[in-house]
Amino acid sequence: MGSFTPIGDTLHGKMQKDSTLAGQLESQEVLDAAQAVFDSIFDEKMRMHIKPLFLKNRTLTVTCSSSAVAQEIRLNQSSIVKKINKALGKAEVDRIRYLA
Repeated sequence: MGSFTPIGDTLHGKMQKDSTLAGQLESQEVLDAAQAVFDSIFDEKMRMHIKPLFLKNRTLTVTCSSSAVAQEIRLNQSSIVKKINKALGKAEVDRIRYLA
């Protein structure tokens, strides 16, 4: 009978070979951390209008349903960035770009 390779070992090996996959997983971690930070800062009414979209060149792009929501993010940007980076345990985000 042949031996089995644990799935964790297989995935780890695949991620080491495929930097695109690793980058996608890291990007998703940033989006998840950003959503958690938005959830902790803003009330439910505001959160419904904020969605992190993607991370590129250390800039987190977020969609907002109104300019008022974008303004709230702008006013709290430094705090949001610090909290996201703290949640990640490393400095991945430098600024937030918002699309209203």
